[in-house]
Amino acid sequence: MVKLLPNIFRQSDDDRRAANYKSLINYEARIGGGLFGSVPAGHRREFFCLDEHTWVWHEEWTENGQRKAVTTRYDVRPNGILKAQGSQYQLLSGQETMNLYRAIELYEKRIGQAYDQMLQTA
Repeated sequence: MVKLLPNIFRQSDDDRRAANYKSLINYEARIGGGLFGSVPAGHRREFFCLDEHTWVWHEEWTENGQRKAVTTRYDVRPNGILKAQGSQYQLLSGQETMNLYRAIELYEKRIGQAYDQMLQTA
């Protein structure tokens, strides 16, 4: 009976991969959230690459006792970058595109440094 318990509660390979992916996204989101300065107390800020075509900026804070949140998704498409906030969609301007590009470059540099450091201590 005791030998059966690990088999009953064992995660499938897909579940384990999904959990690992989520853990890595959360790790990278925290690093990305600090790219543009310190995160104020009571705020949560995240910036991360969701997949090969999607970047996400998310921020949460409390204002007058109310929890506020803004999520901006950037969808990279062949004809430009689509910015989505709530139900609002628009193509990025040239300046916004350059700002996002610089943020992505900095993100990739910081994430690479973090993983390099992690591998050196392992």
